[in-house]
Amino acid sequence: MTFAKSTQLPAGSDFRSLFERSAVETGFLLTVEDRFGIERLIHRRGTRNAPSPALLNGLLRHKLRISRGAPWPAPPELVVAGCYVTYMISGGGARSGVLSMSPAPAPGRILIASLLGATLVGMRKMQKVPLLRDDGQIETIVVLDVGPAPDRGPA
Repeated sequence: MTFAKSTQLPAGSDFRSLFERSAVETGFLLTVEDRFGIERLIHRRGTRNAPSPALLNGLLRHKLRISRGAPWPAPPELVVAGCYVTYMISGGGARSGVLSMSPAPAPGRILIASLLGATLVGMRKMQKVPLLRDDGQIETIVVLDVGPAPDRGPA
C-alpha cells in the first residue's frame, strides 16, 4: 500500500476541498447518534480544549454537511462513536483506540473532539482520506479495521 508523504497546506487554500473530493469519491456516513453527538459537541463547546478549536469546529461542521445518513443498523465496517478502530497515518505503524464522543481525554480513546477523531468518524474499513494536522500538515489516513469496543470486564 502506498501513502502520500506529508505536505504543507498552501497558504490561502481551502481545506474543505480536500474533504469534498473524499466525500464524493468514497463518501462519509454518519449515524443519527453520531450526527447528534457532533452537533452537541459544537453547541456545548466540547472542542474548546483542542489545539485549534476553530479549525476543528470548521471540520466538524463540514463533516456534518457532506456526510450522508448511515443505514440502521450501522454496517460493521463503519467507524462510529464507541467502536474500536485500527488505522494507519501516512505509512506509519498501525494504531488503534476506541472512538469517543466525550470531550475529556482518556487512555486508549480517540476523541471526536480532535482532528484525528473528527476525520475518522463516518469512514469505512479500507477507506483512505486526507488528515489535516494542527500544524497545517496534510497526511493520509486509512482505516484498517473496525470492531466493537473491547470489554472492560467487571467494574
